[in-house]
Amino acid sequence: MAETWLIAGLGNPGRQYEGTRHSIGQLVIDELVHRAGGRLTSTKARAVAAVERVGARGGVPGPRAVLVKPLTYMNVSGPPIAQLAKFYSVPPERVVAIHDDVDLPFEAIRLKLGGGEGGHNGLRSLTQALGTKDYLRLRAGVGRPPGRMDTADFVLQRFSAGEQQTLPIFVGELADALEELLADGLEATQQRWHSR
Repeated sequence: MAETWLIAGLGNPGRQYEGTRHSIGQLVIDELVHRAGGRLTSTKARAVAAVERVGARGGVPGPRAVLVKPLTYMNVSGPPIAQLAKFYSVPPERVVAIHDDVDLPFEAIRLKLGGGEGGHNGLRSLTQALGTKDYLRLRAGVGRPPGRMDTADFVLQRFSAGEQQTLPIFVGELADALEELLADGLEATQQRWHSR
């Protein structure tokens, strides 16, 4: 059977958090589900998910992937993701967390395997739940807070009016990078997106 991936978009549940910097991973999941013509449905794991073929090329279907949006708050988003990874027999090295990163400028895209959590509560929760740091991360740059604004307050805000004009393009590029990661591997995808 072909290898299955699990792609998790980190964020907070509820309408008040939709479109905030902290929930950009969930916007990417929505884009991937839309491209696949699928639909997210409820699971027993406190998450919504869709099992789809991701990133068709030249008429050939892409790999099978479980696209996941946890319904828990960011700081406890790991257990639902780990539960679904176990259910679908997806090992940590084929789990991809899509998340906001304040250490990258807005619209920057970076990919890596493993490493620290950089103070990100969603990654910390996922590391604990999976029992390893060795999963893939698709890092979406959201920029630094202005002045002395607290980082936690900044990431819970919606994107600025200027950022919202290019946000759909950015989300589309993140989805492109995810599709390339699954098709071409980490190193080739890093070379393409890190050199932009």
